[in-house]
Amino acid sequence: MPRVAIDIEALKANWRTLDALNGKGRTGAAVKANGYGLGATRVAVALFKAGCRDFFVAWMEEGVALRQGLDEAGCGEARIYVLQGMELAAVPACLEARLTPVLSSLADIAAWGEGLERADCRAPAVLQLETGMNRLGLDADDLPIVAAAMEGSLDVCLVMSHLASADEETTQSERQHAQFLRLAAEFPKVDRSLANSAGCFLGPDYAFDLTRPGIALYGGRAGAASEGKLKPVATLTAAVLQVRTAKAGEAAGYGGAARLSRDTRIATVGLGYADGYLRADSGAGVPLRDKSPGAEACIAGHRVPVLGRVSMDLTLLDVTDMPEDLVEPGTRAEFFGPNIAIDDVAAAAGTISYELLTALGKRVERVWP
Repeated sequence: MPRVAIDIEALKANWRTLDALNGKGRTGAAVKANGYGLGATRVAVALFKAGCRDFFVAWMEEGVALRQGLDEAGCGEARIYVLQGMELAAVPACLEARLTPVLSSLADIAAWGEGLERADCRAPAVLQLETGMNRLGLDADDLPIVAAAMEGSLDVCLVMSHLASADEETTQSERQHAQFLRLAAEFPKVDRSLANSAGCFLGPDYAFDLTRPGIALYGGRAGAASEGKLKPVATLTAAVLQVRTAKAGEAAGYGGAARLSRDTRIATVGLGYADGYLRADSGAGVPLRDKSPGAEACIAGHRVPVLGRVSMDLTLLDVTDMPEDLVEPGTRAEFFGPNIAIDDVAAAAGTISYELLTALGKRVERVWP
């Protein structure tokens, strides 16, 4: 079976690198989408042991599961924030699991307030402010209503916003930073959070009281400033099932997409798009890439190209230029990891490393030391 091995020490080292950029504030961790595909509880426990106390998930159900896992691991001091949406029916579960909701609309605030009133209690919440991404967040016109709610049951522990282009060379981050300062000034005694992974590398002015790195924790690129500063965390490998030689002039794979110009040794590997290895990483000859090269894999220190179309369960590799004795059934090929950068694989597919990690299928074994 395909497997992804997780390097816990590299994960911790990346968090410490990001924490060192933060100055005097706290450094959190985005562990949504099942810890970027690697296992949210295992990731969070490892980071808790490294010093992290603030964890972000997308949905309430993710938060409930994470709280259970952290409590069982003796990490009950962790703070868990739920980023998306708030419904009245979800309030009791949030309270029971000690989750902190991120409120992004007046409807969110109303639902949270009514839920607290029914429960006859107070609990902290986060406000998300819209600063230019036009995705989720409260606008300036909403703030008077927010202020009125804060005089009642609304207990705000943090205001936050999200950078849209921190990994690119644009002025949008500067504009968002300025707008965040203007809006956050309405909450003078409340902690602030703006920086995502790439934002952590924009300097101390973006750190505020809490940063929220995600992809950088897992070894993915977070803008040009992150180059060389992060360690690969996940290594995806799969076993060679068969090695065969095809003659020049023959074709390989679905649709005969790979037309062989020479006698070619082909290693068939047990990994495909059902496992999350994207069809867009196919070799030349598929509709998505025409004649441009696809991704590469690594076998015994040798980089080898993907050949033809990635199929549901199998991928072909051209191992013609490798010593024959280094590849045989059972030999494992690395598809991303320390030898094949995950961002290079993502670029070959026309996507980003986030998608490769979160697309990892259920039948990919997660291997923790």
